[in-house]
This record gives sequence, structure tokens and C-alpha cells, in this order.
Amino acid sequence: MTKSQRPSGEYPMYPSYGNGDAAYPPPPSYRPTQPIATGPGTTVWPGGNGGDGTDGHGGNGGDGGGHSFPPPAPQQPDTPRHRARRPVALLAAVAIAAAVVGGATATVVEQLTGNSTSSSAADVIPGTTVSQSDKGTVSGVAKAVSPMIVEINATSAAGESTGSGVIITSDGEVVTNNHVISGASSVKVTLSTGRTYTADVVGTDPAKDLALIKLRGASGLKTATLGDSSAIEVGDQVVAIGSPEGLTGTVTSGIVSALDRDVTVAKEDGSGQGQGGGEQWPFEFGGRQFNGDTGNSTTTYKAIQTDASLNPGNSGGALINMNGEIIGINSAMYSASSSNGSSSSSAGSVGLGFAIPVNTLKADLDTLRAGNGS
Repeated sequence: MTKSQRPSGEYPMYPSYGNGDAAYPPPPSYRPTQPIATGPGTTVWPGGNGGDGTDGHGGNGGDGGGHSFPPPAPQQPDTPRHRARRPVALLAAVAIAAAVVGGATATVVEQLTGNSTSSSAADVIPGTTVSQSDKGTVSGVAKAVSPMIVEINATSAAGESTGSGVIITSDGEVVTNNHVISGASSVKVTLSTGRTYTADVVGTDPAKDLALIKLRGASGLKTATLGDSSAIEVGDQVVAIGSPEGLTGTVTSGIVSALDRDVTVAKEDGSGQGQGGGEQWPFEFGGRQFNGDTGNSTTTYKAIQTDASLNPGNSGGALINMNGEIIGINSAMYSASSSNGSSSSSAGSVGLGFAIPVNTLKADLDTLRAGNGS
């Protein structure tokens, strides 16, 4: 074992370095190792891999003796920038996670509640629709929606007229065409079950050919779903349900033939304009009159054209998509017999029917319920 340096500064003799004279080893070029204080009552001496001390210098601070190599320079503490980086990154990660969770939560809540952040005429008004197993079939649509379609019989000074209507509230609100009940002194409504109600006219809008009536003493009725007519496209399959010629609950089907057709119909009240006795409601399209004279007081609206078979008595009934949602109120149809004077045996639909878009109805409901019209 080597001895520690003597306090007097004397050194032991070492072998000569070739000149025969003993030589002192050079003084260390570094400061002797000092203990490292780490806290009160604790002292740690630096050390590393111990050597066996046979070369007179020992290991690197181990128990081999000799002079220890200087300890590595202590690591400098992180600068404030480095210290701040972790919290910033952590906060960013937390913010992202919160945004993801918050967005997912909002989506789930909206899906569960069916709530939307906006409301417009394009929103679907819920009611009875086609079951999942019957969706997309004419029979499924007919089974689901037929209970919400009614036959309307209006009596006026000019006689009786027959039309159709759609139940939209469980207590008996029914929408139909204005020309079906215009000028009527009494209105009778027959459900698909055969039960009959007396109805009162709540509001009319001749400019849109729409009317709202209310069944007396009705409750617990199934209601139709008012869909979104802005979502339909030419070629979409549709179903029409109404009471042509008094045949309650008649179902026909076809497609949407065109959109935004400018259809002109009579606007005046009190003339018994309902459909009955084989006559069609007169209308104009493309500058030509069909099914008779529309008169001097008319109104024009954008209509859905369909080739679904419509006949006298379908007015006020429903045009329905394959999900069972009402997309239009049937209002006008062309009849070759009434325009050219041919016999009634040739009367019938020729694939030119028109319906008021349901979004027009939904936008007008408050006006109709208030008993006002344009």
C-alpha cells in the first residue's frame, strides 16, 4: 500500500529514470480529492472502479489506494427554460386530452338527447316512422303512415268536397290544402279506423294553399313525422297516401320527377273549390291551365313534381319518403279528361302530380296556429 503524502512535503525515494539519480515524482496536476457534502451528517467520498494499488497510484477512487482521480464536474442545474418546458408540454397535453374528451362527451350527449344547436324549417318534427325491418319498402311506409292520413269532407254553400289531411299532433291538429276546406260551413274528418270527428278550421293561408284544422275531443292520436324536403333529390322513391274519390287510405308510389316547379292555383275563398264529383282542382303550369279555369285570384308556389298516381281527393294528403317521413302535401294533379272534355272513363292520373314541400308547411305552422294567413 502506498502512503499518503507527508505533511513536511518529503517524498519517498523512487527508482531512477535512466540517469542513475533518484527522482521525485512530479506533484499532482490537480487538487487532491475532497469529500462531497450532501447534507447534514452525511459525507460521501467520490470513488469509482477500485484498483489494486500495485502501480503505486491505486484505482479510480476505490480501495486500491493511491491518488484518486478528480470527480467529474457536478451537473449544472437546468436553466429556467428547461424547467419550464416540462410544465408547458404537460399543460398542452392536458388541454388536448380535455378537448378530445370534451368533444367526445358533447357528441355522445347530442346523440343521446337528439338535441341540436340550431333550429330551422329543415329540422325533422318527430312522429311515427317505418320500423327498421320494413324501412325502404312501400308496404312498410303504408303500414306506418296510413293511420296518420285522414279523409276530409267539407260542406259549403256550393256543395260538398272531399280531400285528405295529415295528423301532426296527438290532440288532433290536421294539415290540409286551403282549397279543400275553403268556405266550408262544416268539416267532418274520418280516421283510418273509421272513427269520425267534427273539426274546426284553425287557420288558413291561401297564398300557400295550406290550412290547419283541429278535431274536437281528440286525444292519443298517432302523429306523422314531418321530414326535410330540402334533402330530397330527383329520382328518390316516394309514396302517396290519400282518399281519392272517397276511397280512404289509398296508397300509390312513384318517384320525385322534378323539384321547384312553379305551380299556380286558385286563391279565392267561398266558392266550394274542393274536389268531388270527378272534378280536379284547377292549376296552371308553364303558362297553361289544367283541370279548368283557375280564376282571377291565384297564388304560385314552388312544388315537388311526382309521377306517383294522384286523383281527385288526394289533395291535402301526404307525399312520403321511404323512411316514413312526410316530405310534401299533395295539392295538384293533371287530368287529361277534365282538360280535353273526354269521358270520365278515361279520367285518372297521367303521372303529373305536385306537392307543397313540407318545409314550406313547417315554416308556416305558427302562422296557421295563430289563425292568420298571407
